[in-house]
Amino acid sequence: MNGPMLENPNESLDAQASKGELGSPLPFAAGIEIRPLTRFEEFRECVRLQEEVWGQGFSQKVPEAILIIASRLGGIVCGAFGADGTMAGFVFGLTGMEEGRVVHWSDMLAVRAGWRRRGIGSALKLHQRELLIRAGVTRMYWTFDPLEVPNARLNFSRLGVVVREYVEEMYGESGPPLHLGIGTDRFVAVWEMASSRVKSRIQGGVGAEVLDESLKLPSALEVEEEGERVRPGETRVDLEDPRILVPVPADIQSLKEGDVELARCWRRATRTVFRHYLSRGWELREVTGEGNPVHYLLVREVGE
Repeated sequence: MNGPMLENPNESLDAQASKGELGSPLPFAAGIEIRPLTRFEEFRECVRLQEEVWGQGFSQKVPEAILIIASRLGGIVCGAFGADGTMAGFVFGLTGMEEGRVVHWSDMLAVRAGWRRRGIGSALKLHQRELLIRAGVTRMYWTFDPLEVPNARLNFSRLGVVVREYVEEMYGESGPPLHLGIGTDRFVAVWEMASSRVKSRIQGGVGAEVLDESLKLPSALEVEEEGERVRPGETRVDLEDPRILVPVPADIQSLKEGDVELARCWRRATRTVFRHYLSRGWELREVTGEGNPVHYLLVREVGE
């Protein structure tokens, strides 16, 4: 899933930072306390917050019982609380085994509308990382929409994830109103939380691959300009270059509001490209560019 503050729609990492016990910057908004949920009323408030963010009747809502059990058995259910005790946001994830290794799946991260742009989302994500590394867990997964550029920028540029998997309609054709009309295709983010790449991005480092000259790389998808809008053209699935660009619209939500069929065209075209190259050994490393479209960078060799 994904949403206005779901999985990893974190806010900026440039909020006032304090050093965590592991030495990584933790950007806590002033007056915000982040801690595990412990009382039933807090778990119930977490459910209410889900409905507030994603709408009444949200089909993928996590109920109190699951949140309570997850918090007892290695999961993470933490809230961000204001000075008056208001739950401003929460993060929820499950810990389990993957091929003999303990890993964590971050399922939800949400911040109430009136509390956004204060660094709370980033603080929740990095707090989650801190707790997991203390417990010896160094790999985290979550999903995000390939067409949601703000999420992608934060995930790649500021947190240092990589993507090696594309899942078509991961959550079925229905979902929160934010995604109605274009389906629920998702990238699976891989966050190697103790890697040098992740540490560098959290501390403000910029990848060497995010360069202006990267825009000279071959593109797997042609773009046709239509005034202020851009339309996907012919896809290319015959490239063998070690670095390939994939354009996407800079603001899919505005595009969907103005022309939902064009938004669907972007979904179909990018689905073809991403599924082809990710299934053949490339991985996504970066998002680059400030105009419309912006570009993902596919890299063939897998590295840290």
